[in-house]
Amino acid sequence: MNFEELVEKVASGEIKLHQVEKYTNGDKKLATEIRRKALEKKLGIKLENIGHYSIDPNQVIGKNIENMIGVVQIPMGVAGPLKINGEYAKGEFYIPLATTEGALVASVNRGCSALTAAGGVKTTLIDDKMTRAPLLKCPDARRAREVAEWVKNNLDYLQEKAVSKVTRHGKLRGVRPFIVGNNLYLRFEFETGDAMGMNMVTIASEEIMKVIEEEFPDVKYLALSGNLCVDKKPNAMNFINGRGKTVIAEAVIPRKIVEEKLKTTPELIAEVNYRKNLVGSAQAGSYGFNAHFGNIVGAIFLATGQDEAQITEGSHGITLAEVTPEGDLYISITMPSLEIGTVGGGTRVPTQREALSIMGVAGGGDPPGTNAKKFAEIVAGAVLAGELSLLAAIAAKHLAKAHKELGR
Repeated sequence: MNFEELVEKVASGEIKLHQVEKYTNGDKKLATEIRRKALEKKLGIKLENIGHYSIDPNQVIGKNIENMIGVVQIPMGVAGPLKINGEYAKGEFYIPLATTEGALVASVNRGCSALTAAGGVKTTLIDDKMTRAPLLKCPDARRAREVAEWVKNNLDYLQEKAVSKVTRHGKLRGVRPFIVGNNLYLRFEFETGDAMGMNMVTIASEEIMKVIEEEFPDVKYLALSGNLCVDKKPNAMNFINGRGKTVIAEAVIPRKIVEEKLKTTPELIAEVNYRKNLVGSAQAGSYGFNAHFGNIVGAIFLATGQDEAQITEGSHGITLAEVTPEGDLYISITMPSLEIGTVGGGTRVPTQREALSIMGVAGGGDPPGTNAKKFAEIVAGAVLAGELSLLAAIAAKHLAKAHKELGR
């Protein structure tokens, strides 16, 4: 069949969207064009901009996307330089931000300027783990406890018997059992190197379930995720126990810089933070005791090929601000569940990989895991810049003005 015939058959439904590659000799770029043209024909619309892109469909179909018809383009800006005094990120960095929200990049950029002028951001990585929590149905609670104890005492055995069979990079480092009636939830914790690791730990957890069912024939494996992982949902579990990277960024901003660059005072920023981010968030029952973590996390995630749904957990966290005895501003952000990677998933898409390269974190680190840790510190520094700038804008009553000028 020629191009027009294929478009007609896809538009009519005779050939299904996911079957097109079978008729193009595996040419995924051609299949993408056929699907898009068929959609245009069926809906009576034009998708010209969706059809303009530099990404090669042959590289992403089957790995990052199905039924591809083109791309959606999001403007990308850059903020910085931001000086970071981290354990892995050391030096000045530019941060790519993909967003359609006017004023966001400008705001983060202002925060970067103030923080860098103050000597930079100190970042500290507290924890690093990816979790998956399968669900087992046991005869009763006592049996669930027995299984949980066996699992806790046999982590090395499970690593050798199950995990090492399916991954060279993942390592089982712990488990937290939760028992509800006769339900046993095993929240496994893994090290995943430079990968965010969700696929890795999912496959490894399934192998572990096979071993447990062999060891305990009266126990039934019901669900690979029992929702205590917790993935892509606001939750207290990750807010308290962490998932992915747990990282803190902090800085002391001299009063002069606060007054000259941010047009306010340390006292006002501290009071706004207390009454807005702490009291207001508590009244709302929020897991985000912050001004807008999600804004910065979301823009970086979209720019660098992270799992965009995990912006949810990335918005968890606490912003603190207080006046030092010297009259300067101490400000910090704590991010308990920053789920990111520099290899795998969307990070291999060429445009997203280029964005990672802006920060010097594209691909695997040497030793493994160091690039993702460095990336986490950069993200935390950028989030601190965003929090500082927004709090200052609110304190100085400049927020509406900025959006009038840049966000309309």
